[in-house]
Amino acid sequence: MAREELTRLTGNGNGTCGEDDCPNVYRTASGSIVVQGDVSDAFSPPQGEGLVEIPERVLREAVRALGW
Repeated sequence: MAREELTRLTGNGNGTCGEDDCPNVYRTASGSIVVQGDVSDAFSPPQGEGLVEIPERVLREAVRALGW
């Protein structure tokens, strides 16, 4: 799936980290959530899964955007 197919819930693209490389939360057309963040090595996830770390403020912003 291309980034253009996702709805960006966080960030405005005007931050110091640029348009595409900030931690962000996106929503897919089917309603699932995609998280972009720094790769985490907290533990080894099952094959086919990955861990990312995002700041709490990014998650709170996503929750507000969804109206939860």
